[in-house]
Amino acid sequence: MSTFSIFLILIIIVCFLLVLVIMVQNPKGGGLSSSFGGGSQQVVGGVKKTGDFLDKSTWTLGALLVVLILASNIALKGSFGTSDSKLLQGDDIETIVPEEATPVETTTPAPATEDTTPTADK
Repeated sequence: MSTFSIFLILIIIVCFLLVLVIMVQNPKGGGLSSSFGGGSQQVVGGVKKTGDFLDKSTWTLGALLVVLILASNIALKGSFGTSDSKLLQGDDIETIVPEEATPVETTTPAPATEDTTPTADK
């Protein structure tokens, strides 16, 4: 299994967890904490801090997702080897161009001639 495949599996798991965490939250402040009495000031089993936990876990999973995507990009580039041109590496031109290839003839354009016809001035 390649490094990119491992990162891809981790990205899918983090995305799934991020969807779950976001779906548990209520955009109007109710969410999981209000169903356990977090809307009032009483604390039932430590549920008062549920909103803080969900908020921190959302930011943590989002940051982890960005890091995993960047790392998978690096792993993907590394799996294809170098991306430099063979000409930049200083290899001999004969190894790049086969010997049986015919060279292209280059021609130089003819020099431009100036128009020396007199013009009629008024």
